[in-house]
Amino acid sequence: MNSALRSAIADAGLSPRQLALRIGVTSKTVERWLADSGLRPHARNRDDACRALGVDEDMIWPQAVKDRIKSGHDRELVQSYPYRSACPSTVWADLIDSAGEELFFAGYTNYFLWTQVPAFADTLRRKAAEGCRVRFLLGDPEGQVTRQREVVEDVALSVSTRIRITLENLDRLGELGGVETRFSAPEDATNHVSLSVFRFDHDALVTPHLARLVGHDSPLLHLRRQGDKGMFARFSEHAEELWQAARPLPTR
Repeated sequence: MNSALRSAIADAGLSPRQLALRIGVTSKTVERWLADSGLRPHARNRDDACRALGVDEDMIWPQAVKDRIKSGHDRELVQSYPYRSACPSTVWADLIDSAGEELFFAGYTNYFLWTQVPAFADTLRRKAAEGCRVRFLLGDPEGQVTRQREVVEDVALSVSTRIRITLENLDRLGELGGVETRFSAPEDATNHVSLSVFRFDHDALVTPHLARLVGHDSPLLHLRRQGDKGMFARFSEHAEELWQAARPLPTR
């Protein structure tokens, strides 16, 4: 529990809901901040919260202040996880909820998002309605690389099935402006299946897929943009190149 944040809210004479209204996030987001002292909200939200509460950032999120002191090549690395499944679902939810301009899901199947992120479909609808650009880059369920990957993984829930589950969930969103979906080009499929990039404004979660391991067993890096030539930019450029070459979904 982030007891320092809870005390600051009480000292300011506010409730978590009132703080959420003042800084433009949901009440659930503030509750997640309170529940996890290790959670570091988006920099913009931290600044807005500190101004609303009249406190310094190092009082309620000291680790975020320490992270900014990094000066080497690792300064964009917020956190690393040996397995994607070790990254708390609250991290995904907070990054998605905090994004205001860009949500880009460039995993090969993106299947886990619908089960790991609470109310994911509702959040996508709200984000799109607020003007946030939402993109999904998927592997082709009928593609050769997909078939090859299914043989390599040899799991019951196949790659093509996971992609189709994502497509079904996207279909349920209906004609929702602001949500774009493409299949990666056949010549890029190998590059796509080996590296997943998920971008949330200036934050990114990146998973390099290891050998025969499925996504949740591969490592994950949480990056935050600090400049034009850092790790965030390089992984973002990779995902953008795949997107530019990708194909619109066939009419169904």
